[in-house]
Amino acid sequence: MSMIKDNYERVIDYMRISITDRCNLRCVYCMPSGGVKPLDPENILSYEEIIRIVRISAKLGVKKIRLTGGEPLIRKDLSYLISSINNISGIEDISLTTNGLLLKEYARSLAAAGLRRINVSLDSLHADRYKEITKGGNINDVWDGIYEAEKAGLIPVKINMVPIRGINDDEIEAFARLTINTPYHVRFIEFMPIGARDMWSREKYISTDEIKEKVSAIAPLTSVKARKSGPARYFRFEGAAGVIGFISPVTHHFCDTCNRLRLTADGKLRPCLFSETEIDLKPALRSGATDEEVERLLRLSIDVKPEGHNINHEKSFSHLRPMSKIGG
Repeated sequence: MSMIKDNYERVIDYMRISITDRCNLRCVYCMPSGGVKPLDPENILSYEEIIRIVRISAKLGVKKIRLTGGEPLIRKDLSYLISSINNISGIEDISLTTNGLLLKEYARSLAAAGLRRINVSLDSLHADRYKEITKGGNINDVWDGIYEAEKAGLIPVKINMVPIRGINDDEIEAFARLTINTPYHVRFIEFMPIGARDMWSREKYISTDEIKEKVSAIAPLTSVKARKSGPARYFRFEGAAGVIGFISPVTHHFCDTCNRLRLTADGKLRPCLFSETEIDLKPALRSGATDEEVERLLRLSIDVKPEGHNINHEKSFSHLRPMSKIGG
């Protein structure tokens, strides 16, 4: 099996692929209040182009793929893409991040195509608040989707929550308690200063340390060793069915173990979420480039992968593309 390292001896074996910048929600921390002009359809990578990139990446040692958006479930024929990626030699794991609204409809077919796991973004347990945060979402549809995903074997279901002061921080404890009687992985993600230019402020930001303190007040937490590498640090209440994860891109950088590349829906490779560096694969793909040339661009993106980022809660990186454009 091939294995490729960057200049800091990190093995790069994971690619996050945004398959659309469009979404059926307008979450306040993701989407600027004025909205974002969607990409023209011809600028979005075709499934065949994505499959080709994955095939060449797999030869370099990429073995884990996560499909994101926007909202990936709104793109048609997603099962075809998943089954095609699943058939690529070297690919060991395919997962997907979704808001869950359409999951009830598609969970079984995606699992049958080769999808292994899902992450569901959910930032409130209250129907009215969820509708307000998402600008119109129905939380019952999300829970129906989660239950269907469990039935389809897409487990463990991971629930991602972004605590924001004054918006949903009074629900941190309730989310943590979900893990007591259910096998969910509830992950608290620090509010990042990126994308929603009119939403970010230091006052709304809550550090992982503060989140963890609130959770620990419920009951003592025991560290859980994750089976796979990733940004989350996991803990569990004694006797709990599920686990609690903390993802700290702002206060506790995990750059030294970062193993990923990001591919945007319009074909740009980003070696770091917070980097302005992008390597555009689309011109090569659409001008008859050989696999060797595409591989060269992939290797270049790994060569320019920075040692780390310098974001912090004092500074906004809202000049970067919104998350819906980068890929969640």
